[in-house]
Amino acid sequence: MDSKDTHVERSGDGAFGHVLHDGTIPVGVQWFFRERTQLPVAINRWSFPPGATEGVHAHPPMPGEDGAAAGELEEVYVLVRGRATLLVGETATDLSPGDAFIAPPGLPHGVRNDGPDPAEFLVIWGPPAGGFDWSRFRLGRSAAAASGSRRADHPSTTDAPAESAAPREKA
Repeated sequence: MDSKDTHVERSGDGAFGHVLHDGTIPVGVQWFFRERTQLPVAINRWSFPPGATEGVHAHPPMPGEDGAAAGELEEVYVLVRGRATLLVGETATDLSPGDAFIAPPGLPHGVRNDGPDPAEFLVIWGPPAGGFDWSRFRLGRSAAAASGSRRADHPSTTDAPAESAAPREKA
């Protein structure tokens, strides 16, 4: 069965090389479900070969077609494989597999691969929406309880503690 007839995209489907921002070496990109998802985010895999960087950059509000601001861009990077260096302004932080960072709108940031092996990231990016009540889902309540967070601006962290691990509903 062709993967286009399923809900599966295979590793490498539609992959391409792209020089990101101020980089000089193409980064391998796979954009998952670009034409199929209705989520307001892009879900990408970026593979930085040794020596590759995207350069320090920021995502200020983008102009819309009518000249008004079309919105800002927020990114979440999760390092899946390899090692990389995160640059936030002038500060460099080493990243290992499983590490993640968030780049809110306007934050100067970038990634570079100084190592001998490829560094592979899962990158989720899109306009920040905020305000979604994750406490509607058991997983959201469990995450809030595990982090101990009680931030008032995140509805998922202001409700009752998570329930037991016994499954009742999905996600």
